[in-house]
This record gives sequence, C-alpha cells and structure tokens, in this order.
Amino acid sequence: MSASFSVVLSDDRAREVRRLARENDLHEKEVLEQLVDIGLAELEEGEPV
Repeated sequence: MSASFSVVLSDDRAREVRRLARENDLHEKEVLEQLVDIGLAELEEGEPV
C-alpha cells in the first residue's frame, strides 16, 4: 500500500532538490523519496538529524 504526501519547501530547499535531481538524472519525486528514506534510516539508527 502506498500513501501520498504533500511537502512545502522553502525556495532554497526546493532549489537543492531540483539541483540534486538534475545532477543525478532523477525526477524530483525520486530525490524526495530517497531523502525521506535516508532520514528515516538515520532515525532508526539513532543518528542525530
């Protein structure tokens, strides 16, 4: 099962997401999914965010 979320980013953060997408030949959605996955993995490992 999948869920849909909306994210509101500052202009600076949005530029960073676009830059990462462009540099890695990805869609912005894919960049956001990867960033969420990394953030959640770090939380599970007890890493400071």
